[in-house]
Amino acid sequence: TTSEVGGVTLYSNWNIVQNVTKSPVHKTLIKAISAAGLVDELSASGPFTLFAPTDKAFAAIPKMTGWLMTPANSATLAEVLKFHVVPGRLSASDRYKKIKAGGGTAVLTTIAGEDLKLTEVQGNIRIEGTQGSVGFITGNDVEQANGMIHVINGVLMPTLG
Repeated sequence: TTSEVGGVTLYSNWNIVQNVTKSPVHKTLIKAISAAGLVDELSASGPFTLFAPTDKAFAAIPKMTGWLMTPANSATLAEVLKFHVVPGRLSASDRYKKIKAGGGTAVLTTIAGEDLKLTEVQGNIRIEGTQGSVGFITGNDVEQANGMIHVINGVLMPTLG
């Protein structure tokens, strides 16, 4: 199967890194994955679900993005990126079931070991990180050979420090 992201076809038999590399709206994300040294981890069999911030999401926080992309901060960048990844293949319908089962809130533990909180707001899925960071899912169920991508319009921040 294939999915469209930013007008480009992505392939379900490709892994997360291969598809993010091809996506025209995830240029900053693929640079970040490379700079953080996560190419091998996110190319592995997984499965993983990646909440993938768009270039616009990174552009909305220019100072933080610039700081994170500095080579000296690659370990922090890796933590931020791992905060966007949960183990397993989580579809949109799985997400709705978890939100319903949680009485309106789903809590997902990321591979960074911290929790994301998902709620439904007027039919849209809102994802909360820490420090007031938030994003909405703008693209669902982009199948990958090693998991699933959901496109989001915000960069989620873990507890740093």
